Amino acid sequence: MTTDARPTVEAAPALSARDINLIIVGLLLAIFLSAVDGTIVATALPTIVGDLGGLDQLTWVVTSYFVTSTIVALLFGKISDIYGRRPVFLTSIGVFLLASVLAGLSQTMGQLVAFRALQGVGGGGLQALSFIILGDILSPRERGRYMGYFTGTFALSGLVGPLLGGLIVDSDALGWRWIFYLNLPIGLITLGFIA
Repeated sequence: MTTDARPTVEAAPALSARDINLIIVGLLLAIFLSAVDGTIVATALPTIVGDLGGLDQLTWVVTSYFVTSTIVALLFGKISDIYGRRPVFLTSIGVFLLASVLAGLSQTMGQLVAFRALQGVGGGGLQALSFIILGDILSPRERGRYMGYFTGTFALSGLVGPLLGGLIVDSDALGWRWIFYLNLPIGLITLGFIA
């Protein structure tokens, strides 16, 4: 008598078209949030260096984000296989938002680089899990059409990021810290769609 030691996997409940559309809007917002963060910060770097100093660490503000987001992308995929997509995705949004607040509160360039690295951990999860979840909820036939939306969102973030960064930095009322605080309302809306 042989027994199968593999765990039984229950099929996910079928999603309605409305549910799929809500999830996709949330995924697009997550992609936008993660992608725009790199471009919006680059515009504000001269102002940030003028305020915090640390010209020698300037490149690390952007590089730390992209290095950590690239490294953790594969890890988030594996972790979500073990613990489930939704909790891991919600955690990555939480990490991204927490790091955004901390980056906005930075008092030194070293702190900003460290918090940007942490923000990259959340951003890497947002990007990787968005594509994984898209593959989970759509059939292979439907994925191509939606990938166009994701590509368009990346392109839009490349245009909107520098524009928003310039407007925020030039605003007398806001200042460079708001390029990080701007992530909060977008992130909370994303949480609403995904939760």
